[in-house]
Amino acid sequence: MHTDVVLLSLLLWMVGVSGQKRPRGQILQPYRHFRSKREMPPAEVSGCKVGSPIFKRSPDVTKAWGTKSDTLLKLDEHDFTMRPGFGGPAVPVGVDVQVESLDAISEVDMDFTMTLYLRHYWKDERLAFRSNTNHSMTFDGRIVKKIWVPDMFFVHSKKSFTHDTTTDNVMLRVYPDGKVLYSLRVTVTAMCSMDLSHFPLDTQTCSLEIESYAYTDDDLMLYWKEGNRSLNTDERISLSQFLIQEFHTTTRLAFYSSTGWYNRLYINFTLRRHIFFFLLQTYFPATLMVMLSWVSFWIDRRAVPARVPLGITTVLTMSTIITGVNASMPRVSYIKAVDIYLWVSFVFVFLSVIEYAAVNYLSTLQERKERKQRERLPCTCGVDHPGMMSASYSEVDANTTGNYGMREENGVKRERMLVQLAMESDQITGHVGSTAYSSVWIDTHAIDKYSRVVFPGSYILFNIIYWSIYSI
Repeated sequence: MHTDVVLLSLLLWMVGVSGQKRPRGQILQPYRHFRSKREMPPAEVSGCKVGSPIFKRSPDVTKAWGTKSDTLLKLDEHDFTMRPGFGGPAVPVGVDVQVESLDAISEVDMDFTMTLYLRHYWKDERLAFRSNTNHSMTFDGRIVKKIWVPDMFFVHSKKSFTHDTTTDNVMLRVYPDGKVLYSLRVTVTAMCSMDLSHFPLDTQTCSLEIESYAYTDDDLMLYWKEGNRSLNTDERISLSQFLIQEFHTTTRLAFYSSTGWYNRLYINFTLRRHIFFFLLQTYFPATLMVMLSWVSFWIDRRAVPARVPLGITTVLTMSTIITGVNASMPRVSYIKAVDIYLWVSFVFVFLSVIEYAAVNYLSTLQERKERKQRERLPCTCGVDHPGMMSASYSEVDANTTGNYGMREENGVKRERMLVQLAMESDQITGHVGSTAYSSVWIDTHAIDKYSRVVFPGSYILFNIIYWSIYSI
């Protein structure tokens, strides 16, 4: 009886266990998969195989996920509003710079724009930490606000900013012994006092100055970390108007009467302007206008409609060139090299107009005297061959004609040129008659004669002196 009760109880228990529902998709695992971690070998617990190099490396506390940077660097235990070693000697801060680009250089605003990587090196024992592998820790700009960093600024800067795309371009690297590397990417527009007295044949020297704003040389000592090698430049830097000749660094002390002495670092660079653009846009047009004004010396002095517009056109063109150049330049109180060239060229063009005015006036006086002399004598002039007559200059060279270089009479040189006179016959025949060659006299004043030599010679001499002085 007792045995039957036990069998019945066991049967009911087995029915109840088999009637329990399993979640869909669950597969019964063998018993060996349910071993506890305590029964597993150490290599399987850590997820690494025995003998692998990862398992052999000792863990670094600086790389542990559970360690906070504030706790590791002990930021809560120190007051980082004060400089390292407060009350002691000055903190040495080394600086090096890598120039990424040198952008706009403006003569009108007297400034330049530069993008650079600015790096600071110093030691703050308050940031020292323990590290088994002596590895450094690198942070972004969020932790920079919690520690002390040098308060650098750019002297004589008009505007500057730290790049923030896609995040703030700031990097902080801390070493176990407390050494710190602080780097940031900055674009700054600074003032550059330019001397434009030799423009556009000038060479400019500009400088970017770095200085601490609050700490004097008693608290902070700025220096170039590796001297002149602390300044690196990108080889691809190029400018449209300038040739970069040199980059170098210097260090000086700056004194302020109310605060004291400060260390100041200088980034100096020398620029030489390209002249070819100004040769095409300014010098060649001005020279051509001067040469064009000389054409009037070979035009007949009686051709007033030809000589006057030529002179006025060259004068107005020179005025336009001068106005265009001055519009793109600052209003300085001294004379620039380009001003000297343009204004001397303008004077040559203006004198060519004055020269014709003098020739025309003297010719008028000469004609009046001759008219008075003819009025005293009986008129013997006349036309021997009446009829229609058309004239055209012969293609024969005037130098081959007879009596070309005749003596001057009252300041007038008479040049002889052959003229073809076509005599038309009467209307009966209705065709051109016989042709004959005669000669007419073209009056050339003595002033025109000398101007053909004096004007070009003087302008060539001016160019020799000008380029020998300003091209050095």
